[in-house]
Amino acid sequence: MSFRVIMHIDMDAFFAAIEQRDRPELRGKPVVVGAQPGRRGVVATCSYEARKFGVHSAMPIANACKLCPQAVYLTPDHHRYSDESEKVMAILERLSPIVEQCSIDEAFVDITGLERLFGAPADIGRRAKAMIAGELHLTASVGIGPNRQIAKIASDFRKPDGLTVVPPEGVLDFLAPLAVGRLRGVGPRLREELAKLGVRTVADLRAWPIAALAQRFGDSYGAWLYRQARGEASDEVGCDDEGRKQISKENTFDADVTDAQVIRDTLLALGADVGRQARREGRRGTTVTLKIRFAPFETHTRQTTLPHAIDSDRQIFRAAEKLFAAAGRAGRPVRLIGVGLSDWEDDRGQLDLEFVDDERETRLFAAVDRITEKYGRRAIGLGAAGAKNHDEE
Repeated sequence: MSFRVIMHIDMDAFFAAIEQRDRPELRGKPVVVGAQPGRRGVVATCSYEARKFGVHSAMPIANACKLCPQAVYLTPDHHRYSDESEKVMAILERLSPIVEQCSIDEAFVDITGLERLFGAPADIGRRAKAMIAGELHLTASVGIGPNRQIAKIASDFRKPDGLTVVPPEGVLDFLAPLAVGRLRGVGPRLREELAKLGVRTVADLRAWPIAALAQRFGDSYGAWLYRQARGEASDEVGCDDEGRKQISKENTFDADVTDAQVIRDTLLALGADVGRQARREGRRGTTVTLKIRFAPFETHTRQTTLPHAIDSDRQIFRAAEKLFAAAGRAGRPVRLIGVGLSDWEDDRGQLDLEFVDDERETRLFAAVDRITEKYGRRAIGLGAAGAKNHDEE
């Protein structure tokens, strides 16, 4: 049986690392990027010096200040971080034609068959890390495995600046001793439920038959847990542009989020990511999709079909925001949120007068894209127009 070789790249403390690289006086100091002390908000990311005090992403900024009052607290410079993210992705695309960016600081890369060019998978991982370090002066952690799940877990195995390769025959042994919380989507509540059953490691979970898991957690979750414990997951990376059905971006929070402003900021960032990708591919869609995952693994998807095709960041965000409000789930802890655009319309046809302003906005975004591609994202910015523009980690 042949296996694909999937590499996951995860930039180390990306926002904080960029700040420390560009500001030498911050090196070696605890740095927290996010909301300012005394204001409402959370930690976007923090340096490893800050993590030693217990600070972590998505933590309320007030808690971070209590744990590490001596840290340097910085407001995110999202345009600069996005510029660096594009440079990382450009490096990866020089290694493989199949790169799937899954967040501003993460990507999956299909490196199947590249051994003849670059050597064994470990050599390819070292090459990717060396290129990023040499050109951008940033570190990345790399995981390589036969599918997305294993590669993702492996990239987190030896952070920061780590490299872990899991061959197909080593998957079960690799997973067995890990805490069950290391599996994708197993959050605090599900961990508690599993602990009540004596399940604390992946090996413990693997001892449960699928029928028993289905009886305890339902057929869907039971089958999902059964596959997770055996390292079974998708090995598909990227897609054929001609066959692309949807452009989507999603963000998984390190901790469950209830703050409405954090959710709104995340929707803004995802809408911007989807809009930029749609314009880059010359696509306009009429359907906006919102994906929400609540703890432990309760996932809901909602869609709205618009009367005209769009590729504007703001219009995508507004549609997604309305979908979230209509879901009536405000206040519930959110683990993951995603935004998608689909149902492409090649022929725009005659625009109704009520959409003329939207069309002008689309042309404006296209002009901004051209300028930012040439000079970088900090070269130009747009007014709020009812919604502030944010990127997020």
